[in-house]
Amino acid sequence: MLSTLRNAWRIDDIRKKLIFVMFMILLYRLGNAVTVPYVDTALLTAFFRQEMGGIFALLNTMSGAALERASIFALSIQPYINASIIMQLLTIAIPALERMRKEGGEEGKKKIEKITRYATIGIAALQGYAYYLLIQREGMLDPAATGIWPPIVIVATFMTGSAILMWMGEQITEFGIGNGISVILFVSIVARFPVEIWSMITGVMINPSTWWIYTLMLLGALAIIVLIVIVNNSERRIPVQYSKRVVGRKMYGGQSTHLPMKVNMSGVLPVIFAQSIASIPATIVVFVPGWADTWLMTALDPASIAYMVLYFLLIVFFSYFYSTVQFNPIEIANNLKKNGGFIPGFRAGKPTSEFIQKVLTKITLFGALYLAIVAITPILVSFFSDTARMSGIAMGGTSIIIVVSVALETIKQLESQMLMRHYKGFLE
Repeated sequence: MLSTLRNAWRIDDIRKKLIFVMFMILLYRLGNAVTVPYVDTALLTAFFRQEMGGIFALLNTMSGAALERASIFALSIQPYINASIIMQLLTIAIPALERMRKEGGEEGKKKIEKITRYATIGIAALQGYAYYLLIQREGMLDPAATGIWPPIVIVATFMTGSAILMWMGEQITEFGIGNGISVILFVSIVARFPVEIWSMITGVMINPSTWWIYTLMLLGALAIIVLIVIVNNSERRIPVQYSKRVVGRKMYGGQSTHLPMKVNMSGVLPVIFAQSIASIPATIVVFVPGWADTWLMTALDPASIAYMVLYFLLIVFFSYFYSTVQFNPIEIANNLKKNGGFIPGFRAGKPTSEFIQKVLTKITLFGALYLAIVAITPILVSFFSDTARMSGIAMGGTSIIIVVSVALETIKQLESQMLMRHYKGFLE
């Protein structure tokens, strides 16, 4: 990885893209330090320190600790992620949107992106107002914050922050390296690692008898990282044979190749989307006055059995959803038939597509179970251990999957861009 980055830095075009990404990351981290007006940040931070075992820990981690400081990026990229999920589901459910996406070409995609942006602003307005109500209910507003102006400024600032992050993510995707939304989430989570590690060290210093628990957690995290790397590079190769054909005086075909099908075809997206959807009920409950201390809040806590079951099922659902969107067996079978290719033992056409669909279903199931198990295992450990509960969410499987997967995908994009420029020796 370090060798790839070093060699990529030598290429002028890629170096400019890397500098652009670093500049955007710097702006994001600076924005995380800028707080909204009319909020007592000292009281807010103390409140989050008391609530670090539940949904607030998860939201705070995904925002890079911006939530506990009430910064302009407190809502993070979550509104845009939720809007993207809603639009993708509506595209399948509503025929007009599906036609716009498939038949509208580039113009249709731009219209869907425009609708997604508007939906992001609307969701950010709702979440920003809910966050303001929480701050007001807990008495964390400045004493001078009276009248209608303070809530308007606070909510508008949160909305603007989400819009800026959405724009930054799109700019990173277009002019930088990697997926912009994933990069922002990556930075948010990594920014919390030093704090969490220091918290673990402090915990051992206060209670030395707990050192073995934290040691096991670190070893478990390393094992998860190794597993993620192995599975991300795993694929099922379906053999493909091309028949010989004569065109003029030349003979084409006759060679053997394979059709690669990655085990984790959808990457980290199912985890990101599942985490966003699974946290919505608990977020709504905790922001509604009078519901924070009810049995419903306990049931929807990120360390509860109900949350883990919901999270598990959502990861499996989105894994199948994205494999279906990205990989069309009928289209692949038709392309093989047109080019004179076939899978040994299966006739071209429908039998080939049915076989590919069968393999796809099995591989997706394995990939979905892998993602779900890795994501909920640390939360399951925190459910049975009060000591691990403090860091089981922030440094859990979800965070590790996002961080490692985004790093691997970004490196692969670097390698592919270097390969396009015929750069030799980048894997040495």
